[in-house]
Amino acid sequence: MTALIDAARRGRAWARRRGSAIGSVVAVRAQEPVVVLTYDDGPDPAGTRQVLDALAEHDATATFFVLLTRVRKHPTVLAEIIAAGHEVALHGPDHRRPTEFGRTEALRRLLDSRAELEDRAGRTVRWYRPPYGAQTLGTWRATRQAGLTPVMWGGTTWDWRDVGQDERVAKAMATVVGPGSILLAHDGFAGADDGAPDGGPTHDLDRYELTDRVLDGLAERGLRGVSLGGALAAGARPDLAAWFSR
Repeated sequence: MTALIDAARRGRAWARRRGSAIGSVVAVRAQEPVVVLTYDDGPDPAGTRQVLDALAEHDATATFFVLLTRVRKHPTVLAEIIAAGHEVALHGPDHRRPTEFGRTEALRRLLDSRAELEDRAGRTVRWYRPPYGAQTLGTWRATRQAGLTPVMWGGTTWDWRDVGQDERVAKAMATVVGPGSILLAHDGFAGADDGAPDGGPTHDLDRYELTDRVLDGLAERGLRGVSLGGALAAGARPDLAAWFSR
């Protein structure tokens, strides 16, 4: 905890010297009753399509943070995400922690992977979510130097945990505190081939049902799901906070 506090203090001091805000997007200050839906670790032929079907049923949009290891294997699924009107963002060239690399190498990886994803998607990529939310001041600076904005989360579906679906839905409802929350979910699970050191989760998950039930729960509270870009286009403003880990 002391290390995190010290890192945050260094970040604020650096920001004051630069005369600019430092931080990652952790929520948005929304003018509309929206929750930002985000999905990590895809594209995945089964999981992504389940999520896309559920989003279409609810007329919702989402931001998909994709891995290039998966994009190269499943380019048609990436195309389906885009054709359905969703936003594509970068989760990384693979699922290794960016904090394993020095700033120069972290920057090179981000520049190369952003350029490749933009070429494959045919559009500008604005957002980056580091795997595991792992970020230091150095990798944050590399992210911004690469022309990307780091995006974290507040709410979570706990979908990477091997728990019951009821518990996942309850967790999502408990951690979405209101309009402007960013909800973390996954349309796939990174594995050993993607550089996940533990091989990634292996439990079965009905992603259609989970997305459908979460969106039903949000609707009962008068909230709807949108992509990050969609929320900002509707007048929301990014809410920044220091987010540093080891």
